[in-house]
Amino acid sequence: MALKDVGNKVPIYKLKTTEEVMRYYDEWGEEDKYNRDMVDWNYTGPKETVEVIKKYLVNKDALFFDAGCGTGLVGLQLKKFGYENFHGADLSQKLLNTVPKNLYQKLFKIDLNKRIELSDNLYDSVMCVGTFTFGHVKSNALEEFVRITKPGGLICFTINEGIYIEYGFDKKILNLSENNKWEEIEFFKSDYIASKDVNAWLGLYKVK
Repeated sequence: MALKDVGNKVPIYKLKTTEEVMRYYDEWGEEDKYNRDMVDWNYTGPKETVEVIKKYLVNKDALFFDAGCGTGLVGLQLKKFGYENFHGADLSQKLLNTVPKNLYQKLFKIDLNKRIELSDNLYDSVMCVGTFTFGHVKSNALEEFVRITKPGGLICFTINEGIYIEYGFDKKILNLSENNKWEEIEFFKSDYIASKDVNAWLGLYKVK
């Protein structure tokens, strides 16, 4: 089956280095262009992931870590369902500057390809939506998510279909399961960016 030519539909997918991605996002975040594009593209990732996790996480006081939070789209969805406690992290300060005030209790400028300088077993849930994609965060970040999540906590993420095998996410997910680090609750193909014919794997895992 031929690969989808998503690069011509979503130009950022052509970028390969962290520096290139950073420059793109810094320009994309100006004058609310990023948020407007997400609406125009019918980007469903934040809504879909929150609709999945709310089925299993009934504690409205749960503390979330939104990895690659961008402009806060996941936080806004979580808030709709009564969740209140969010920490967010992103590599782009321009995007962090556009997060609605008082939505997140803490915001961090973090490169998720490196060790996350936060304590073990800190969060009830880690959300990572739209960050596992071309030229962005690699599969080793999943190990860090497990480390900073409490035993019994939930990790919910999307992985762009185009990098799932190429970036080794298939092997990393299997490795974490085989080593009893987490267990699968849900894993399926989602629409993600419906208007661009871009799909993603959506996973929800419970930390052991």
